[in-house]
Order: sequence, then C-alpha cells, then structure tokens
Amino acid sequence: MAQDGNSGRELAAADQSDHGHERVGSPGTAVVTSDRVTDPGLPEHRKRVTDLDPKKNKRAERVVYTLFYLSIAGSVFAIAAYMAWPINPEDLMSVRANNLFIGLGLTLALMGIGIGAVHWGKALMADHEGVDLRHPVRGTDATRERAVEIFAEANEESGFGRRALIRNSLIGALIAFPLPAVVLFRGLAPEGEDPVHLLNETAWEKGTRLARDPSGQPIKASEVTLGSVFHVIPEGLGDMPHMLEEKAKAIVLLMRLKPEDLVELPERKNWSYDGIVAYSKVCTHVGCPVALYEQQTHHLLCPCHQSQFDVTNHCAVIFGPAARPLPQLPIAIDDEGYLIAQSDFHEPVGPSFWERH
Repeated sequence: MAQDGNSGRELAAADQSDHGHERVGSPGTAVVTSDRVTDPGLPEHRKRVTDLDPKKNKRAERVVYTLFYLSIAGSVFAIAAYMAWPINPEDLMSVRANNLFIGLGLTLALMGIGIGAVHWGKALMADHEGVDLRHPVRGTDATRERAVEIFAEANEESGFGRRALIRNSLIGALIAFPLPAVVLFRGLAPEGEDPVHLLNETAWEKGTRLARDPSGQPIKASEVTLGSVFHVIPEGLGDMPHMLEEKAKAIVLLMRLKPEDLVELPERKNWSYDGIVAYSKVCTHVGCPVALYEQQTHHLLCPCHQSQFDVTNHCAVIFGPAARPLPQLPIAIDDEGYLIAQSDFHEPVGPSFWERH
C-alpha cells in the first residue's frame, strides 16, 4: 500500500490483472516509469556517391556550374526578348508573345540559380551532422575567434573558394538575374510625357455613349435594372490608337440604385440619371480594378488591398488604404435612350499620388 503525503489517505496498488476497473488515485499522483526510452543518437553516417567516386563528384560540379551558366543565358534571353518582341498596343498577340518569351527567360534564369544551388548543397558541400549550441548573450573573444574559424571551415567544406567555376558562374548568374527587371521597368514609364497630364484626360467626351466591356455594345438606361452592375467602356474604344492604355484609364462601373438611396451634392445632382451612377473602376490606392459590388450594401470592394467605397455617397472611402473617393463620370441619356457621358472625369483617375504635381 502507498500513502498520499498530502491527504494521508492510502492508495491502492494497481493490479495488472484487473484491467476492467478504473484506477483510483489522487490527481496529484505521478507515475515514473523505469523503462524510459533512451536517446538513440544519430544514425550511422552514409556517404554519398559523390564522396565515394571522384568522377561523379566532378560530374556534379559540372552540372552545378552549367545550371548557373544557363541562368545567365536566361537573363540575357529575357532582355533580348523584350527588344525582339515589343508590345504593340493595337496587337494583342504582341502582348502574348512579349509575356511568353520574357517569362521563359526569367523562368530559366531563376530556376538555374535555384536548382544549381540545391544540387550544390546536396551533392558537393560537406555532408555531416552537427549540433549548433546558441547563446542569447555576446560570446567571449575565444567564441568570436571560433566563429571566424567556422566561416573558414564552411568555405573549405562548401568549396566556395576552391571551386572557381562554380563560384564565378554563381556570381555571374546573380549579377545577370536582376538586369531584365531593370530593362522591363524602363518600359513602364511614358516616353517624353508627363504621367499626370496623361491621367488628367481619358477617352470620355461629351456625347460619348456608354458601351459594354468588351463587346462595345451601347447601353440603354432601360437595360440597367436595380442592383445590376455593368463594366463599361467608351463606344468606339477599339478603333482608338493605344487602345489598351486608353481602356486602362477609361474603364467604368455602372450601377442603378433607388434614387432616394443616393446622397448627392447639389453640384452633382445632374451627374446621375434616375438612380444610375457611373464611377471609375480604377482604385485610388494603387490602381487595381474595383470590380466587386455588394448589391445589398451598395459597397464597391477592391480585391487587392480591401479598400471599400460607398456608392450611395459619391463612392467615399469607408475602409482600407485608399485616400480619396472614386472619380464619378457625369452621365445623361440621348434622344434614343442610350446612356452618354456629359464630359470627361473632373479629376484624375487612378492612384492619388498622380495628383501631387
């Protein structure tokens, strides 16, 4: 019999033959087993084929620096593809070809570095197990000297200083890989034009009909029902030069609400028609497409950074990082009942930083 030191009660010894009864004891009683699992230690080290065969070691080295050279070739190909397959705004196939060949070059550049580095580590670097003891405080001078020795040992084990072809090809691949990005970023800037001026004007003009995107079919006011939303472009946009650039600025969302639900400023009373309102689809945060419309709350949501705009109140920002409301397009109807623009937007579309002259 055992005795509980806290309560003085005796505890019945467990009977191994009595498996059907619940064991009774103090909740504070701990059972210490005598058959604890011992630390098995590290398994026996198994050498790799590159450790056993010098020819395979040399072959693995050739594979690694060949991958790094392929990475360099991919970076150069991406730059060449940017020049050989330029984007023609009036030809969508040129956009596809540009993206395809630049993407292939960048894929080869990145995969060459990644696969080469992994193969280097698995096949050539020193293969042994070790324990790294870490301390939260500054080490002694002896420890710091040992750290320098560890770096030297790592250099020796990895062969970074000894394997010149691998080292030089890796350095070349890392230098070449960012170059396509530098070239591609240059293509994003307008040539010789002020971006603020470009965004101050869009393809919308007085009398331009609102048309469905992408069909270009004009929209009648009678077709816009309560709760519906239309993705809208200016009629005839496909015939304009630089169509893609113009569409990126002029894209609009068209919605119909109950007129009594709209809170309109006096100077904007005539900007809507019978509860139909049109707002720029380009988010005022970083220019993402605001394409999600909540029919019950009349909120527009930008899926990129979750900015929300209240359609009932001039698309004012109610949540998220956007700094200003979406620009409103003044609309009306013509003699045939089609929705038309009264004018262009009265403010620049897109991110707010473009307004900082």
